[in-house]
Amino acid sequence: MPDSGRQRVPDKAGLRTQLLAARTLLTTEDVQRATAALAAAALELPELAEARTVAAYVSVGREPGTRALIDALHARGVRVLLPVLMADNDLDWGVYEGVEGLAKARLGLLEPSGPRLGPDAVTEADAVLLPGLAVDARGMRLGRGGGSYDRVLARLARVGADPALVVLLYAHEVVARVPEEPHDHPVHAVVTPDGVRRFTAPRPV
Repeated sequence: MPDSGRQRVPDKAGLRTQLLAARTLLTTEDVQRATAALAAAALELPELAEARTVAAYVSVGREPGTRALIDALHARGVRVLLPVLMADNDLDWGVYEGVEGLAKARLGLLEPSGPRLGPDAVTEADAVLLPGLAVDARGMRLGRGGGSYDRVLARLARVGADPALVVLLYAHEVVARVPEEPHDHPVHAVVTPDGVRRFTAPRPV
């Protein structure tokens, strides 16, 4: 009998390759325009508009831009947590104190240079921005495959934390279906430059 679990992995890998290749075709102007549009759309989400603490990340390269959104949240007085990649691919967290407080890290990442709060700091977030490559019509997210955010979601589940889970993507990255594994978890909303698509009703903060 074929091992269906093992068959799904190449499907994910192939889709990742396709989506990453499409991102390489984007120009700097494309990314800049998308960054502004993503921030404007995301700030309309009640879960972000009313949040006190948001776990986010600093986009790099051709990723859908988060920087305008992070700065807007920070300017509102929201406590923005940013990830720090540890040696085992788990995530520690630090508080965003402005662009001057970011430092270059391995893998081309930008991370907060201030005190580390520990991996459990994410459980304090009212909303979590998850990086991804695609989301499907059910809200299932396709990540890059490193497993860092699988650990974040597992940590949230262990303590019963239930923040709003939001993914920022380009419009063409909302697809009909992505392959899923038993540990995969649906998100509550996806934000693209074209607007917001919800998979659940707005969540009180």
